[in-house]
Amino acid sequence: MPRCYGVSWPRVFDVVTAPENVTDSIRTLLPQIKKTNELQYWRRVLRMAALCHDVGHLPFSHAAEKELLPAGWDHERLTREIIYSDEMQEIWRKVTPPLRADDIVKVALGPAKAKSLSFSVWEEILSEIIVGDAFGVDRIDYLLRDSHHAGVAYGKFDHHRLIDTLRILPSPGTEAPALGVEEGGLQSAEALLWARYLIYTQVYLHHVRRIYDIHLRDFLKAWLGSGKFSTKLESHLRMTDNEVTSGLLAAARSKKSAGHDPARRIVERDHFRKLYERNPLDVKKNAEAASMIFEAAEKEFGSANLRLDRYPPKGGSHDFPVLLSDNRIVSSVAASSVLLNVPVIVAEFIFIASDLRDKARAWLDANRTSIIKAKRKKNG
Repeated sequence: MPRCYGVSWPRVFDVVTAPENVTDSIRTLLPQIKKTNELQYWRRVLRMAALCHDVGHLPFSHAAEKELLPAGWDHERLTREIIYSDEMQEIWRKVTPPLRADDIVKVALGPAKAKSLSFSVWEEILSEIIVGDAFGVDRIDYLLRDSHHAGVAYGKFDHHRLIDTLRILPSPGTEAPALGVEEGGLQSAEALLWARYLIYTQVYLHHVRRIYDIHLRDFLKAWLGSGKFSTKLESHLRMTDNEVTSGLLAAARSKKSAGHDPARRIVERDHFRKLYERNPLDVKKNAEAASMIFEAAEKEFGSANLRLDRYPPKGGSHDFPVLLSDNRIVSSVAASSVLLNVPVIVAEFIFIASDLRDKARAWLDANRTSIIKAKRKKNG
């Protein structure tokens, strides 16, 4: 299956900079589009940025990033450090023409993750091709790739149609250039956002997948000497899935090893079981239903036997310019009622040790209503 970093990013760049797809107003606002040499330079920057975008990921990707990196660090900061490293700087200098590391960082990470750098409008648009919330090829890539390898159809949509209809358009109201879409590609944009919602709810936020992330995080906290991954580049690059898997297997075999219990649970598939999952009926009665059930369960069964998992709300409507067939440019939220109704992605789970699941379920069935109705005591 083709990777979008290998296929989609050049297609997006070539489509949105093709002379027949660029209006006179955009040429005036973005003079780079008119200069062949500059386009060639930025195309190379985009290629390197796409290749480097995820090099800062920890083993097993997002599984435990927030808890296992020192304060102020995330995989984007590690990516930035790698791009600026002496070894990579030598590569950027040898490219013809030489590439500026700052440009690669900007396009690879975008304004939100490279706040110390000053972005031109052109650079913001190029970064949107990779990390954009609506049309970034990072999203296109993981939706198509993960649905393929998971054997599901949730992440699939007509990405060819979407890419072919992408345009740089003046935003309604501000006239600032932004990545948008022709009216004929609006349904494909809607499909992308629905595909994201569905694959999150059905795959990424599946309760069994989530509990294995928790067991992995618990293992790594115990197994890593300091409880954190190193941010030194040499150590970071040497620590791969293979090293973690090897340590996991060794810890699972020895009761004396750090992280033995979570390692054993992963290897033997003796994971904690789902006791409770957020649902609209309980949330309507009490927005803190999951927290209150978890606190009550801790008192009944002990904190060592329970885990609370929260995925904070993400998603909602997406606003981008749409070029209508009559040449008007409008907001996507005005052109599409579908985009206004894509649900927010949110999840909460309570997990319990497998040997206590049946007892805990009976306890919850008997006490759910009273727990949810209970009022929290105010501090002080």
